Amino acid sequence: MLLGACQPSQLNNPYGDADDQLDILYQSFSERPKHLDPAVAYASNEYAFIAQIYEPPLQYHYLKRPYQLTPLTASALPQVQYLNAQGALLPDTAAEQDIAFTDYIITLQAGVRYQPHPALAKDAHGDYLYHHLSADVIANLKTLYDLPKTGTRTLLSEDYVYQIKRLAHPKIQSPIAEIMKNYIVGFAEFAQQVADKPKTAIKEMSMEGVVANSPTQYRIRIKGKYPQFSYWLAMLFFAPMPWEADVFYEQPGLKDKNITLDWFPIGTGAYFLAENNPNRRMVLGKNSYFHAESYPTEGEPEDKAKGLLADAGKPLPFIDKAVFMLEKETIPYCSKFQQGYFDASGIASDNFDQAVQFTGGGEVALTETMKAKGMQLQTSVETSTFYMGFNMLDTTVGGTSESARKLRQAIAIAVDFEEFISIFRNGRGVPAQGVIPPGIYGFVDGQDGINSAVYEWRDGKPHRKTIAAAKQLLAEAGYANGVNPKTGQALILYFDTMAAGVDDRPMLNWYRKQFAKLGLELVIRATDYNRFQEKMRTGNAQIFTWGWNADYPDPENFLFLLYGPNAKVKFGGENASNYQNPEFDRLFEKMRNMDNGEERYQLIQQLQAQVRHDAPWLFGFHPKNFALFHSWYKNLKPNLMANNQLKYTRINAQERAQKREQWNQAVFWPFWLAAGGLVLLAWPAVRAYRRKLRG
Repeated sequence: MLLGACQPSQLNNPYGDADDQLDILYQSFSERPKHLDPAVAYASNEYAFIAQIYEPPLQYHYLKRPYQLTPLTASALPQVQYLNAQGALLPDTAAEQDIAFTDYIITLQAGVRYQPHPALAKDAHGDYLYHHLSADVIANLKTLYDLPKTGTRTLLSEDYVYQIKRLAHPKIQSPIAEIMKNYIVGFAEFAQQVADKPKTAIKEMSMEGVVANSPTQYRIRIKGKYPQFSYWLAMLFFAPMPWEADVFYEQPGLKDKNITLDWFPIGTGAYFLAENNPNRRMVLGKNSYFHAESYPTEGEPEDKAKGLLADAGKPLPFIDKAVFMLEKETIPYCSKFQQGYFDASGIASDNFDQAVQFTGGGEVALTETMKAKGMQLQTSVETSTFYMGFNMLDTTVGGTSESARKLRQAIAIAVDFEEFISIFRNGRGVPAQGVIPPGIYGFVDGQDGINSAVYEWRDGKPHRKTIAAAKQLLAEAGYANGVNPKTGQALILYFDTMAAGVDDRPMLNWYRKQFAKLGLELVIRATDYNRFQEKMRTGNAQIFTWGWNADYPDPENFLFLLYGPNAKVKFGGENASNYQNPEFDRLFEKMRNMDNGEERYQLIQQLQAQVRHDAPWLFGFHPKNFALFHSWYKNLKPNLMANNQLKYTRINAQERAQKREQWNQAVFWPFWLAAGGLVLLAWPAVRAYRRKLRG
């Protein structure tokens, strides 16, 4: 009877049969997003949701490379104007030293509306229904969805102004507040003015550098010239926020019910948060009020042949709903993916060999099992870098002396990051030749882009120099065979790390062996996160590992990691190596605010050459992302800058339903075999019992 009530072909289907033919994307998440407020959120698991819900004025083109900004809610890219100290307009060709301010003037599209939300609900008289909830009403609420009415309204330029003022409010604690104080005019002063005021008070207060010129246009004024500010306008920090949201959520008692902006967002994006149960699943539903936007009509030359322009010009989004199921364990997650119950999957180290294989030429390919299922493998080099850094304030490995430089260069040759990538990352990485990763302007591939201090170009590819070459440098540094002449013993160096677990031991032993090639002794000083951070802030670490992910696709966002005035110990910046070279700083200051062109390109190459020579880092690797997608997943192209990719995705639900049925046929013979076995076991007892009755 139980079997008769089930669909016999898919007894393991975790979803309802009615959803099989619907355009639903099924994915997973392993950790609850902590913040859904765009002023605060900064983690990738948070962006997976809010990037579909909120819309800054700009976005990245989905198909074009290098990455290009395009309008999102804006009607065009910002109008940029330069001004002198007296506020007079300057020509576009003005010298940087003459530019005191830059204005970004953003004009919005018509017809953009917010997703329905109780904070915007009004009665027949135009008054807000839920801005003055009584204590009794709040006491009876369990979730936001208990409020029956919702409302919407048109997006206004004032909503963008309001959000920037929210970034400045100390009580909100936006992670970019300190950075914006350096750029937006009046930002720091505004933060001081509102420090002791509630969030809702900022609506009536003004910030000098951010003004709504009209309901559809606003202006942001920044200090000096900073072309990279346009990239910030594609980040979710600069998405709009209606003032009604803060008024609604600040009502006493709602926070105790988990009814907050961090739990129930309100935006203008293609999707809204239809269900938020982070202990089980989170659901994004299609926004019926989404403004007109179409799939791109152009991309890179090969995109058409790959089928990436098949939907050119069609209205977005394509998917009606995205269901994210909580999956904390890798094995059940991968099993469900292979059964077709998740549409995409990362590749964990445990199942890497089951999914991916390397060909004789070192190319990556799917295994035959994955090919038979029609899987798609997507690989992309991330716009990030992982490096081993030297503290340039250290008396042994730091400084500008020839001895210290040659010691660092010798170590750079000895630490074989190609081997590291192979052993610890299953080949998922590209050895770094400098500061800038692939995909960022100024990166050079091939012979002209190698780090000649560490590599030689042979047979059409870079080869790491020999240990003999490293030992020669070490001898020139005064440490022949790795011996410290002051002690007559092996030179002892110290590696400070947060990697203190049992699983980290093989990697730490590997580092020791790399230094041992030169006769150097590496002492591991493992500690907890807080102690490690303190060592970095005070300059008490000697050698360490660090990484950086691009905030925006510009070389300035990587080269500033070695800019002297960003030194961590002296200035509290992101220059963790405390590297200071006057020539590098001079070139960086000249390059950072230039528009892309031949002069900027050449300056970038000079900066790369300088740090390759000085070796404040061992340029480790740029991580490579591997992901699997089923054949029914369409419009698939890696975009490492865009987070709002869901609206471009198309699912062939009919193909998915067919393959799920094919891959998940119920197998009943073990049941019948077990039942038959029970009958055989019971039969002697039945016969004995019947004989007893007859006797």
